[in-house]
Amino acid sequence: MNPAAMASTGSLEDHTTTNSVQLDQLDSAKSLPKEKPDVEADVSQSLDHIPDGGMQAWCATIGGAFISFCTFGYASSFGVFQDYYVLAGTSTSSNISWIGSLQLCLIFLVGFPAGRLFDAGYFHSELLFGSILYLFCLFMLSLADPTKYYQLLLAQGIGMGVGGGFMLVPALSLQGHYWKKRRSMALGLVVTGSGCGGIIFPIMLNRLISGADAVGFAWGVRASGFLSFGLLVIAQLLMRTRVPGAKERAEQPKPDILGSLTDPSFVFTVFGVFLVYWGLFMPYFYLQLWLNLHGLSSTLAFYTIAILNAASVPGRIIPNVLADYFGTLNVVIPVSLTMGVLVFVMFGVTNTAAVIIFSILYGFFSGGYIALVPSVFAVLASRPEELGIQMGLGYCFTSLAMLTGSPIDGALLGHGTILHWPKPIVFSAVVMILGSGVTCIGRHFLVEKKGTKWT
Repeated sequence: MNPAAMASTGSLEDHTTTNSVQLDQLDSAKSLPKEKPDVEADVSQSLDHIPDGGMQAWCATIGGAFISFCTFGYASSFGVFQDYYVLAGTSTSSNISWIGSLQLCLIFLVGFPAGRLFDAGYFHSELLFGSILYLFCLFMLSLADPTKYYQLLLAQGIGMGVGGGFMLVPALSLQGHYWKKRRSMALGLVVTGSGCGGIIFPIMLNRLISGADAVGFAWGVRASGFLSFGLLVIAQLLMRTRVPGAKERAEQPKPDILGSLTDPSFVFTVFGVFLVYWGLFMPYFYLQLWLNLHGLSSTLAFYTIAILNAASVPGRIIPNVLADYFGTLNVVIPVSLTMGVLVFVMFGVTNTAAVIIFSILYGFFSGGYIALVPSVFAVLASRPEELGIQMGLGYCFTSLAMLTGSPIDGALLGHGTILHWPKPIVFSAVVMILGSGVTCIGRHFLVEKKGTKWT
């Protein structure tokens, strides 16, 4: 054979062999399991640098304040409905208080699945679902018969509670993605929205339902629904997340729920918040009724809840600003202790001046406590990716206090012509003072865990 031909044949065979090896290697590579991406990288890298300001951060805070205004602000105005339903003969004061307490409870009980969905990247989906459900039930409340207890419980207690829960806790958790050094301030501004809602909604509802400009229960509630609709639409447009959505991110690790539930700092701190919440809402639910039954000015009673919530606005800002400098638990403990002492003072709130002073002081400190609680739960989180689940877990347990606190007060108060006011007053004051002591124990364990007293 020609040597040139032999060389050409050898070269062809070598080339064929090389291609075969490359194909074998390619097939082997395809058969090997693909290396999994870093499951935390896409989220943690987004949260490596928290801006602590900027246009998007302030938009998130403003949008969160609007959500807080419509959900927690509306629920904290239930004293107007409590007074109206009692006088309308819907049921006993204890049964009626279950409607408001169930709404408050579900707003935060739903925070557990809502927080988990937030961490998983479903922020916008749950916000949209919650808004639609909340507004639907609010307008259904306007169609309800005030004398039919089950209709009020379904629309106001259950429906609005669940809808609000899918909005509020995610809106609070979102602040941790934009704020770190000034996180308590941002959370305070968000919760300030509920204080503003607690000013506007009681005045609006009182005047439209039974005041000088009365248009009736249906249109009074409907007007509040239109206001909520506009604010929730704006909130949807303002709020954005800094992490990839559920479809764009890799599979995330499951949260260590058991680790949180066995952490002494978490257990004692959350139990302390539970005890304080057990007694916190008694004046919000019963102060207007207290004034009406003690023969004080009907005009003053008309504005009592609005005064409470107006005083809570600076209370939701000033203590949170102090918390950024002195530590969240270092501020929340004396605030809760002061609230317990103030409830004891209710025994002397029997004239106009005393009512106004009490409403201002209790509104300030209770508003401060409510605004500090999200920061308390945020401090318990080890990293930003756990903010949603940590807040959800904390609010899930404390929501049971919101569910049972006011009905217990109503049962202790009794019904009919003879009401036993000392019983709910003493109960609420004692559990709040006890709660501040339990929170001190939680702070002790958190200091040991984090190695700093500024918590």
